[in-house]
Amino acid sequence: MFLRAKKRFKDGKEHRYWSVVENRRVAGNRVVQRQVLYLGEINDSQKAAWCRSIEVFRDNEAQSEQIAIFPEDREAPALDCDVVQVKLSGLQLKRPRQWGGCWLTLHLWDQLQLDQFWTPKLRPSRKGTRWLNVLKTLVCYRLIDPGSEWRLHRHWYDASAMGDLLGEDFALAESHKLYRCLDKLVVHKEALFSYLQARWQELFNARFDVLLYDLTSTYFESEPPVGGKRRHGYSRDKRADCVQVVIGLIVTPDGFPLAYEVLPGNTSDKTTLGDFLKKIETQYGKANRVWVMDRGIPTEESLTKMRQTDSPVHYLVGTPKGRLSKLEKRFLGMSWEQVRDSVEVKLLDEDGELYILARSQGRVHKERAMRRRRLKRLWKRLHALQQQKLNRDQLLLKLGAAKKEAGRAYGLVTIALPDKDQPVNAQTFTFVLNKKKFRQVRRREGHYLLRSNLSGENPATLWEYYIQLTEIEQAFKELKSDLSIRPIYHQRDDRIEAHIFVAFLAHCLQVTLKQRLRALANGLTPRAVLEKFSVMQMVDVHLPTTDGRQLILSRYTEPDKDQQLLLQQLKVHLPPQPPPKICSTNGTQSVTPATLV
Repeated sequence: MFLRAKKRFKDGKEHRYWSVVENRRVAGNRVVQRQVLYLGEINDSQKAAWCRSIEVFRDNEAQSEQIAIFPEDREAPALDCDVVQVKLSGLQLKRPRQWGGCWLTLHLWDQLQLDQFWTPKLRPSRKGTRWLNVLKTLVCYRLIDPGSEWRLHRHWYDASAMGDLLGEDFALAESHKLYRCLDKLVVHKEALFSYLQARWQELFNARFDVLLYDLTSTYFESEPPVGGKRRHGYSRDKRADCVQVVIGLIVTPDGFPLAYEVLPGNTSDKTTLGDFLKKIETQYGKANRVWVMDRGIPTEESLTKMRQTDSPVHYLVGTPKGRLSKLEKRFLGMSWEQVRDSVEVKLLDEDGELYILARSQGRVHKERAMRRRRLKRLWKRLHALQQQKLNRDQLLLKLGAAKKEAGRAYGLVTIALPDKDQPVNAQTFTFVLNKKKFRQVRRREGHYLLRSNLSGENPATLWEYYIQLTEIEQAFKELKSDLSIRPIYHQRDDRIEAHIFVAFLAHCLQVTLKQRLRALANGLTPRAVLEKFSVMQMVDVHLPTTDGRQLILSRYTEPDKDQQLLLQQLKVHLPPQPPPKICSTNGTQSVTPATLV
């Protein structure tokens, strides 16, 4: 191990950033470097202390390289015997590493036949780097145990069986190769999603005539940039203090992603629809599609254009509650029509559009329970504030926190605040339930006002289209939680987009697994299945032989009953165990011994 410095010119000065690095010997008798620890910018005295500690470490190991683990390669002796005698008393288990999740992810990759797509686009480098395997490693890492590329290089690759499954050594996980691979991906984004659409149609008979469209944002806890897509804007993560990018996504009701775009962080939702309509028609051709959106995306102008084109673009859009107030009197004289269990609708034709007032009993109960829970918590909190010794400013701060927690329930309470010179007590600080607002909210619970230019469509079908917007919300949730699309450690726009691209590619594997589970093991989530298989480990069994060599058997653990049942339900089979290796002090050679004594 040794200290390595990287120089960077910043603010007219030269800065040196230090790392602890070790040498690793890989195939071809080459030496690659693994960064063990990043130290940052340290002064001369700190550097001297680190050098002293490394020297002690060297003394303990007797060598600057970890010879016991990574010995110098020499030509292996010829192995022409059929019988190998082993010393069972010397058996050792080494290098436990995660195997099952890696294998399952690569199985999903093969199911989508992604090698067929990527092989002509990611050809090996002149030095032999197989970029396709680097991409597989990045995607598997994002799906199984997401983190930074630095963490993949430093820790995860060694802790996983990716090298065993891909037939690669540690050279594949060099940090500069991970970043260079990212730079090769985004240019193929549209072609990839067109390819995946065809594969999903073939595998699952997927349909793409109904498209769900929505946007989200992801923030950066970093200084605002001079330019680029990282900008301040409306934060759906409640982090208005951070710069962000906006992600627009189109999925089907079954959750298959069809396209996405990374937009500047200050992009308004209402300005994006036209570009996405053109993008889908350019990429997939014109077709009879239905666009399903939430109320904040289309403008009146964009909806008018969709209606008045030569071939009208069909849409179904949620409508603000304020519009319901305007149409409420007209709906009052109409009777409810039962369209499915617990769902009733009223239909109104208005200016070439169909307005659908839908009432769901399931939604009524859900929204009512949420409102009661939040209102009860708010009421208890306000009572507690009356008893605390606070001044007016302190009270306002605590009311701000209470408002954030209570959400819309806060608007149901009328609060009277004390004057600046008055103390805070039960006489000066009062609150009452606004009964008029309460009755209005209660009356509208479980009610949704939709508008569409699909006048001949079954209202039950339109309702089902709209409630499927939860699929796109689920996609965003999975990207942010399961796949950890945030935090983003990159600063350059191209690297940010590449990071998001890898996350979406991992999401495509997750969606593929979800579809298989719906058909074969309904009730299980992709995350639960990945966690079940991730406990399957691979270990190296070392058996010393009587002639001074070692027999090494790399073995994955046998599946337990739950895993066996999952394999049966998913109709997949585990691969054969890897062949054993004979290792001498001079080198290694793969053999299959006929007999173990």
